[in-house]
Amino acid sequence: MERARALRLVILDVDGVLTDGRVVVDDNGVESRNFDIKDGLGLMLLARAGIELAIVSAKRSPAVRQRAADLNIRRCYDGVSSKLGPYEEIVAQLGLAANAVCHVGDDLMDLALMKRVGYPVAVADAVPEVKAAAAWVTRARGGHGAVREVAEHILRAQGRWDEIVAGLG
Repeated sequence: MERARALRLVILDVDGVLTDGRVVVDDNGVESRNFDIKDGLGLMLLARAGIELAIVSAKRSPAVRQRAADLNIRRCYDGVSSKLGPYEEIVAQLGLAANAVCHVGDDLMDLALMKRVGYPVAVADAVPEVKAAAAWVTRARGGHGAVREVAEHILRAQGRWDEIVAGLG
């Protein structure tokens, strides 16, 4: 919890974190993903608390860009071969140290970034290597409220949960 108090930026993977990792392809070759609405609210709560948000994904996807736009997440990098480039760009723009950054991941592509940030988080169904690299592991699986759990964890650690929730509605 102590490390979560310093956080000013949360970087999220998509497939397996914001989604359950499944990609549905219909007969016309159109891909779709399922996003958890509770995760979306959790991200909105973080933004209300002044915590910057970013999405960094190896897969290029119009659905990801649309979800980022729906949640007013301006920093959306999809189709990247390495997550370190966007990370370095964002922390330089915001003037943040590594200890102010959280990355939520689930698979091997997340390991390099998890080793750079101050607060690496793994979702419950992450691969063993990612769980081993994490400072904290959610109880919820990716795409099933894990991001909402991360949001609540951070806001409670910062003593802001009650204040932010009271401002809803």
